Amino acid sequence: MSTAIVTGQPVPGSSLENDLRSLGFDVRLAADAAEAETLLAAASAGDRVALVDAGFVGHQHALRLGLTDPRFPLSAVPGAVTAQPEARQALTRAVARETPTGGGTALAVDSLAERVVTALDADGCEVHKPELGSLVAAVPADPQARNEARQAVAAVDEEAVRLKSAVKSRDGFFTTFFISPYSRYLARWCARRGLTPNQVTTASLLTALIAAGCAATGTRAGFVAAGVLLIASFVLDCTDGQLARYALKYSTLGAWLDATFDRAKEYAYYAGLALGAARGGGHDDVWALALGAMVLQTCRHVVDFSFNEANHDATANTSPTAAFSDKLDSVGWTVWVRRMIVLPIGERWAMIAVLTAATTPRITFYALLIGCALAATYTTAGRVLRSLTRKARRTDRAARALADLADPGPLSDAVRRVAKRGLPGLAVPAVAFLGGAAVVACSALTGHGSPLPVIGALVYVLTSALAVARPLKGALDWLVPPFFRAAEYGTVLALAGKAAVNGALPAAFGLVAAVAYHHYDTVYRIRGNAGAPPAWLVRSIGGHEGRTLLVTVLAALLTASQFTVALTVLAVAVALVVLVESIRFWVSAGAPAVHDEGEPA
Repeated sequence: MSTAIVTGQPVPGSSLENDLRSLGFDVRLAADAAEAETLLAAASAGDRVALVDAGFVGHQHALRLGLTDPRFPLSAVPGAVTAQPEARQALTRAVARETPTGGGTALAVDSLAERVVTALDADGCEVHKPELGSLVAAVPADPQARNEARQAVAAVDEEAVRLKSAVKSRDGFFTTFFISPYSRYLARWCARRGLTPNQVTTASLLTALIAAGCAATGTRAGFVAAGVLLIASFVLDCTDGQLARYALKYSTLGAWLDATFDRAKEYAYYAGLALGAARGGGHDDVWALALGAMVLQTCRHVVDFSFNEANHDATANTSPTAAFSDKLDSVGWTVWVRRMIVLPIGERWAMIAVLTAATTPRITFYALLIGCALAATYTTAGRVLRSLTRKARRTDRAARALADLADPGPLSDAVRRVAKRGLPGLAVPAVAFLGGAAVVACSALTGHGSPLPVIGALVYVLTSALAVARPLKGALDWLVPPFFRAAEYGTVLALAGKAAVNGALPAAFGLVAAVAYHHYDTVYRIRGNAGAPPAWLVRSIGGHEGRTLLVTVLAALLTASQFTVALTVLAVAVALVVLVESIRFWVSAGAPAVHDEGEPA
């Protein structure tokens, strides 16, 4: 159980102790710094410990933000500081430094918690200090200041602030105006009944899977039900994050669920639409469109991830293009237009739901492909312009992240060791693009069984190795991972389409889904500062160039039916390996407790 050590002389009429207990703290009282140090040493080493000034006046939610957020080892608000087990030693040192050697003295003048925070800052410790906005957190120095602080507390609707802060500060138009106005109240309803974000996330997944099952029936009633359930799943998807922010219930498992379930839901729904089209009256085969939509959407995300990782800590990171974008932010309506153009998850799912209910799967996929292609063109062009016009020095961390996102395997490593020297400047993304284009073109323009795709894949192995032979610090080197993703996924799509037998494209869909999961897992590990997946995992599933070469060899040597079976076996094998390792990592104690607060996906 967490322990809160309240230091100093108690204040008559204060609700501080009750507020701390309601937040899950076992309250201990310390009259002076020496007694606080003793209580700190006696607290269980595996528990969170907080120091709170007895004179604290403020909102309970200010204390919640400062003392209960699991994402930060050290956190503080005025008059209170907390440490999780991994930061206890730093807190203990700071308290010891503030304890008089000649014995304790009463804390009647200043705040031990405030002095400890100052000591932690002086030690170079990273102390999280949440933005409180209109919330009050203070340690008044005299009765008049205390009265004014209490009046300030009474003047703020704490619950309204808490509900507002539960919603992402940056979200899409559809989510902001059509979902969040009521989903935040659903989040509060869940919090008051003890539901966890993970339970809501699981409910969202199950709802989406039921929606996919309804779409798979191929009936108009099934399509209508699928559209309604997809929107319901999205409401729950928004609610889980809002519940996490409302109750500050972040967890390692929640980070994994939130990071992966959105993609699982969307791609399962694509498969449901494809099955429904085949079972419907027209017996329409849209598996190629479903796989194409998944490939395009995944590559869009890789562009986002790579660009952000390449630039989030770059120095001198300015450009005329970015300055122009900042100017547009001052014109309110342009912000929403630009957020809608990129077709974030809210707009995308709303479009899919409406088109599913009102039209056919083929029309739905056509609209999705066109919309995602336009969005990808807009975002990628803007980022290319920013990269070419900014003068930025990228860090070793950024280069390492891009190398991990590239997902090179043993073949690429072997060629790289032989080649040794890398490519200059813009030649890096150019070679990565040309190599990927070569293998995709060879696969798409030849018949099943042709050896030409194998030759293209060998060229791809060479070019991909050359592209990552040196640290990826060039202006456009962030394009290398998305070029690799497009090459690998596009090759699988083209070869499965050329097989022209029942089951080939669904098998290819399963393989790309399994590999895409591995790539998303890599992204969210990097985002959580936990590093890339272990090297043995990347080697065991071949790396992007090894898988691409293997699929082309299988297509050249096997009959179309045998190739379909091989794709299915490969999909199952990759899925098992990456899922087992991913689950092991995300439920382990070493995984970061995070929740996605980035741009809408």
